[in-house]
Amino acid sequence: MGELILIRHGETEWSRSGQHTSYTDLPLTATGERQARALVPLLADRNIGLTLVSPSIRARRTAELAGLHAPRVTPELREWDYGGYEGITTQAIRRTRPFWNLWTDGVDPGSDEHPGESPADVGQRADQVLAGVRSAAEGLGDADIALVAHSHFLRVLTARYLGLTPAEGRLFQLATGAVSRLGTEHGRPVIAALNVALPESLHEA
Repeated sequence: MGELILIRHGETEWSRSGQHTSYTDLPLTATGERQARALVPLLADRNIGLTLVSPSIRARRTAELAGLHAPRVTPELREWDYGGYEGITTQAIRRTRPFWNLWTDGVDPGSDEHPGESPADVGQRADQVLAGVRSAAEGLGDADIALVAHSHFLRVLTARYLGLTPAEGRLFQLATGAVSRLGTEHGRPVIAALNVALPESLHEA
């Protein structure tokens, strides 16, 4: 297997405002589309044999604009279900829960359809994705696998790849339209690159 290429989708209205966005299916903003196009040179020298993408519009559009061909929609790549905190900012939550932290406290329950997830729940999904990636890699030789998804989910996946707890995803920052790479060194999992993006001044108009 080559490297695991993690791509966070481009900006949406809610990512710009800091509102928690899981199942709300928002499109990219104009800035988000520029961020997605700016991924092209960052991926140009990669031999990507398989692309897996979250079902959300924002992730699928990012994959398209980044030039990733024939992405496979993968439901397990969806964002952390924020339950009752969907659409709410951390600042607003802390008005009633001053010390609230997503990574340790989880979320308030939501609807029956979107009850919310704990860090452990998201960690289980990340483990499923990683198991699928390892299985798929057996037929890809040294080619890379790209995952186009969401900030909190990809942070949890990074933690699990490294053998850390899901809550230790808090250690990894991922901006919109950023690329990270997970690989190995002497047979051990490592971060080869984290949160890489072109400066906005270099984005095409």
